[in-house]
Amino acid sequence: MPRKPNRMYRQVVGQAFTRKEYTGGVPAPRIQNFVMGNRTDDFPLVLHLILKETCQVRHTALEAARIAANKYISRMAGTQNYRLVVRVYPHQILRENKQATGAGADRVSQGMRKSFGKNVGTAARVKRGQQVMTIMVNPQMEIDAKIALKKASQKLPSPVSILKVV
Repeated sequence: MPRKPNRMYRQVVGQAFTRKEYTGGVPAPRIQNFVMGNRTDDFPLVLHLILKETCQVRHTALEAARIAANKYISRMAGTQNYRLVVRVYPHQILRENKQATGAGADRVSQGMRKSFGKNVGTAARVKRGQQVMTIMVNPQMEIDAKIALKKASQKLPSPVSILKVV
């Protein structure tokens, strides 16, 4: 059964639903690492990826953004000349009332309106102006870090801005 599009889950609607102990079968978040690169050194230049709108970001989008940024910055700066941190965690449980598709499915899957649904994934609820991702680098790698964050921003469902902190 195909996954439903992200536009169904992008808006923050209703109360947060995060209690995994009460709902069985919550899929694990796809995001693998939250800190990449050199974890010990201090870097003088910090760049933050900030969302301009309140929205929900699916765990698959966070993982895609992390991979895109990490692949670019590690290729340009080397594996020990940066630190990339994902600053949000997908707590929000996403549910979906699965419907049958195909011929004759309209009779089969009338279903209930506003039904509870089954767990299909998780998402991070992000407020306007919240930092989603941070890259710390040396000053000579500033342009490459901005490009890496721009590549990551293309995977996220909201417009973003990049904030430079020295």
